[in-house]
Amino acid sequence: MRKNILLVINPISGAIDKSEFIDAALLFSAKRNKSIMVFSTTGEDDISKIKTLYNKHKFERIIIAGGDGTIKMVAEAVENKDVILGILPAGSANGLAMDLDLVVTLEENMAIAFGDSYAEIDIITINGERCLHLSDIGLNAELIKNYEKSSVRGKWGYVLQVFNTLIDMEGLFTATIAANNQKTACVARMIVIANAKKYGTGVVINPSGVMNDGKFELVILKNLDLMIFAQIISGNMPINSEDIEVISTDSATITIASPVPLQIDGEYFGATTQLDIKILPRQIKVATL
Repeated sequence: MRKNILLVINPISGAIDKSEFIDAALLFSAKRNKSIMVFSTTGEDDISKIKTLYNKHKFERIIIAGGDGTIKMVAEAVENKDVILGILPAGSANGLAMDLDLVVTLEENMAIAFGDSYAEIDIITINGERCLHLSDIGLNAELIKNYEKSSVRGKWGYVLQVFNTLIDMEGLFTATIAANNQKTACVARMIVIANAKKYGTGVVINPSGVMNDGKFELVILKNLDLMIFAQIISGNMPINSEDIEVISTDSATITIASPVPLQIDGEYFGATTQLDIKILPRQIKVATL
């Protein structure tokens, strides 16, 4: 029997049991006479395995129960393929789901994930790595690095690492941004590379963000003090801060005087001194309201 739907489960994301997600997806697909295959990620060669499954079965839809990192992985596996991705938010921070207004009940998210409405969204490449949502260099990337080293998962793990990150916080860094045929020098605590508007906390870091406009924004937080960083984490940051500058473009190069931490869609990618960034318009289809 042909498998119509692939359900990708990240068993460790968000530190929550995924059996409820599996049972709900099986029931939902059965009511629609759809056959479903369940794939659990292991962290070992998952992209290649998903590619192989897709090439064999040509799924009409892939449902993802995980966080931003799991969605990013599946998107890379099926980029430019004629398949719709349905999202069941199940991560520690569900930033993309927050931007798509999907952080509601499981029943509601299931109906959206299996529904007929979808959007084609852009993908950003950063030094060759794909980004669907938000990436950054500086303070928040340092937080992600500390979180990945910690044994405490879920939202409480993030809260714990906020304190550790602030205690060990490095100074400002100097960067030169080449974009829109101009060069901009700045001193910053953090630079966000944004395809969307919101972090998983719900804070609007990039109010002009549109995920299918062929552009991304560089949000430069120049004098990010402890209070503003706490507001980012808690979801209460004011969007009109005088210490924020935004550059909208379709390509950019960022050169940093000394190595700073980089995170892409919630995954730490080490320290870097240069970012080559460009937009890839309308690369994937995502089920929406």
